[in-house]
Amino acid sequence: MVDLQRVFKQLKQERRRAQKELQRLENAVAAFGKLVGRRTARAPRILSAATRKKIAAARRARWAKLKAK
Repeated sequence: MVDLQRVFKQLKQERRRAQKELQRLENAVAAFGKLVGRRTARAPRILSAATRKKIAAARRARWAKLKAK
């Protein structure tokens, strides 16, 4: 009977340890989820007039090339 009590006591200790470990894992998952789920608002990109002209010219050139085919 003594052996069964010792085994029972060890099982309860192991259960407590497992519960603590599970709680630590749940906390880690929750913290990681907050980091992953977080989205920051990014300011819109501001392009100079010269850059916009270069982009527009490249776009017109691509369209002209496609229309020529």
